[in-house]
Amino acid sequence: MQEDLTAVLNEIECPDLGIGIVDMGLVYVAEWNAKGIEVAFTTTSPSCPYSESLLREIDDILRHRFREAASIHVQLVLDPPWTLERLSDNARSRLGWTETTNAPPADIWSSFAPRSWKN
Repeated sequence: MQEDLTAVLNEIECPDLGIGIVDMGLVYVAEWNAKGIEVAFTTTSPSCPYSESLLREIDDILRHRFREAASIHVQLVLDPPWTLERLSDNARSRLGWTETTNAPPADIWSSFAPRSWKN
């Protein structure tokens, strides 16, 4: 069940990058236990304008997909802060961060700009 939980959470994409929130390293805790489902997630920045919408989206998808869960508790946490090191290999690959480098490519910061800034 734990694998199913993280797979469902990864269907939710970072609004700016279109990469699943699990691959982005935004999910700190995803646990299904006797009490129900507990999720703790973060955003790439404390001032992220999508934090409330992500919280609602996570809660909505879990309630829809796991109706048998006794309860669902979703919490936004900002400590520890998110860093690039939390990116999965899949996310790094999609952003052009190759295994041969220890740092992101020079233009990676432009990939973090909101989509609206790129038009």
